[in-house]
Amino acid sequence: MTATTGIERAVHTLIEKRALAPRVTLYRILAPAVADARKPGQFVIVRVAEGGERIPLTIADADPKNGTITLVVQEVGTSTAKMARLPVGTAVADVVGPLGSPTHIERVGLVACVGGGIGIAPVHPIAQGMHAAGNQVISLLCARNRDLLFFREEMRRASDEVRIYTDDGSEGKKGLATDAINDLVKEGRRPNLVVAIGPVPMMKFLSRLTKELGIPTVVSLNPVMVDGTGMCGGCRVTVGGKTKFVCVDGPEFDGHQVDFDELVRRQAVYREEEKLSYERFTKEHP
Repeated sequence: MTATTGIERAVHTLIEKRALAPRVTLYRILAPAVADARKPGQFVIVRVAEGGERIPLTIADADPKNGTITLVVQEVGTSTAKMARLPVGTAVADVVGPLGSPTHIERVGLVACVGGGIGIAPVHPIAQGMHAAGNQVISLLCARNRDLLFFREEMRRASDEVRIYTDDGSEGKKGLATDAINDLVKEGRRPNLVVAIGPVPMMKFLSRLTKELGIPTVVSLNPVMVDGTGMCGGCRVTVGGKTKFVCVDGPEFDGHQVDFDELVRRQAVYREEEKLSYERFTKEHP
């Protein structure tokens, strides 16, 4: 091991790790340069080990004083499964970032920050930034059931109000993200801006609703990504009829302009290979 490699490994030490929900884990990683430079909406690309896959992960929080970043990761494939098995005190091979264009933060009035499932984590720093800019922030946390909710207190600190919606009514109000926006409008609290992050179907139907209502909407996309520099083209999406690269042009786009159906098709390209790899890994490492 060279001296340089040794330094890199020391920098990216896993400081804290804890479960937030089934197959959802919080990681606090030592990455001083990233912690100091990151802005809401940006992400890092992580390699768990040498020779491993490069995976894009949104920065859910950062502590520049202690030089750490917080990542919230859902175990959905081999690389995230390997990450879930890392013990505290070890290090990931690489943390590259911050990458992507930061969220455009300005004072617009009432901002509804919608986090669906794992999307609660990346919407958290955006709520922080919008609130710090003087906006009234209502955060809408949505999930299939209460077991899949997390960051309740973190979102309350970042918001003026937090509302919870679950598909089955096990916590908060029974309903979907679209119901949450409709409820605000019915109350006469029409948002000046909606920021929505979560599963593609949630963002698609929420954007369809807000387009009908005439409410500007920003979504954050997470397609297949390899290099994070716009060179490989793996993360291309169609926005407003034009090709965009999520890693450099995004990850945030006008939700009313995104071709969500194309995004779904592109996300499924390697699904069978990913499934086989994950099944093999979890069988060997239960």
